[in-house]
Amino acid sequence: MLVTGASGLLGGTVARLLVETGYMVTTFQRRPSGVDGARDLAGSLDDLAAIASAVGGQDAVVHLAAKVSVSGGRADYERINVRGTAGLLDAAREAGVSRFVQVSSPSVAHTGASLVGAGAGPAQPERARGHYARTKAAAEVAALAADAPGFAVTAVRPHLVWGPGDTQLVARIIERARAGRLPLLDHGAALVDTIYVDNAAEAIIAALEHTDRGHGQAFVVTNGEPRPIGDLIAGMCLAAGVEPPTWRVPAGLARVAGAAVEAVWAIRPGADEPPMTRFLAEQLSTAHWFDQRHTRDVLDWAPRVSIDEGLTRLAKYYSA
Repeated sequence: MLVTGASGLLGGTVARLLVETGYMVTTFQRRPSGVDGARDLAGSLDDLAAIASAVGGQDAVVHLAAKVSVSGGRADYERINVRGTAGLLDAAREAGVSRFVQVSSPSVAHTGASLVGAGAGPAQPERARGHYARTKAAAEVAALAADAPGFAVTAVRPHLVWGPGDTQLVARIIERARAGRLPLLDHGAALVDTIYVDNAAEAIIAALEHTDRGHGQAFVVTNGEPRPIGDLIAGMCLAAGVEPPTWRVPAGLARVAGAAVEAVWAIRPGADEPPMTRFLAEQLSTAHWFDQRHTRDVLDWAPRVSIDEGLTRLAKYYSA
């Protein structure tokens, strides 16, 4: 079993759970995964020889490695997310891998409007918002097109993964709230669903174990508990002992500001992620939650950790 991107929060959790389940796990990423019981291989998705070596002797691949950001030029996203995935798919088929799970994102089918009780919907590389979403959409299209007898491919789209140790969503929310740089757009009332990291990892493993039923399809996975985005942000802040944001900015103004920031970042990038982008403004001001009935039926999966329990675990993590 090969897991790519196991140095990240979700990839590491997937690899750890697979080891605990009894799988022989090999991980492939640029830095050590830190997963006890797994065989670590160092490498990048733009190194075809390293990819071929990693998939040799494997019967299944869970592909999580990707360039994840809201800034930067398209070339790097294309190199890792599109060409890297294509190289991994080719190497996996050549090595005789029989199951392939492409870990994708709901952003591949998000065109800027609210998503209310939506299904997975087709990935749309030409309409997705931003370089990350567009290249992940292209990668998912290529992965599902490779589904064939003897090579079962399933795409899983976890929506806004978070949990203890998260350096992406949670850490950035807390850092910006602490610095007073995190506004609520409009009234923070847009309904948004997320997924606790353990639930996301278990859904990915369920997709791996049920490729006979789910191959050729994409599945959005969430906790199934949509809440106002302002409440979710407040819960994460309070778990870390940080005052939640109370100041508000009109969503339309945030979109205009995001476009201006993107233009500046394209000329002179900052050291960290930009404070606002058009995509981020859309995510903070539009509803996006999904109908989970088909996903749970096909994958025979349901989340075990509720949002409230996840926030309790997050608070324990920060208090420690």
